[in-house]
Amino acid sequence: MTATGVDTITAEAGVAKMSLYNHFSSKADLVTAYLDDRHEDWLVRYRDRVGPEPDPRDGVLGVFDTYVDGADAPPTGGFRRCGLLNAASEMPAGHEGRAQVRRQKEEAERMIAEHVTALLPGRPDAARGTARQIAFLLEGAMVRAGLEGGSRCLRDARAMAERLLDQE
Repeated sequence: MTATGVDTITAEAGVAKMSLYNHFSSKADLVTAYLDDRHEDWLVRYRDRVGPEPDPRDGVLGVFDTYVDGADAPPTGGFRRCGLLNAASEMPAGHEGRAQVRRQKEEAERMIAEHVTALLPGRPDAARGTARQIAFLLEGAMVRAGLEGGSRCLRDARAMAERLLDQE
């Protein structure tokens, strides 16, 4: 994103620069809007999948399932990893967009942690540790799935997460 110029963006979008700047005061604002939109889209798909008050186990596994859905139905050119991570990888350290992606990833980890905490009442240390393992498993699977161009790694990671939950 930082390597992509406004001329390329407007050409790909088929809009004039003035139109772009009528909606976004800068390219940074466009990036922020893109990141927010991608994250909100994921949250909506997750909520649609698991419902308003999911069973905690279904809530954890639903995170994986939502990513599998995205990997199985990429818009064009095959699955290329998490769009948020792709965007962040093009930004320099210290860029606000990277901090935004980090906050969004932390939100997903908090969702997992809330579900795991509900599964392990009275065991906060075990819940925190298990949630962290699952979150790291998810992120690693996203990277590998992007490299392979499909959902197999995400499905494998989901099965691993399920076994982790069964062990607790």
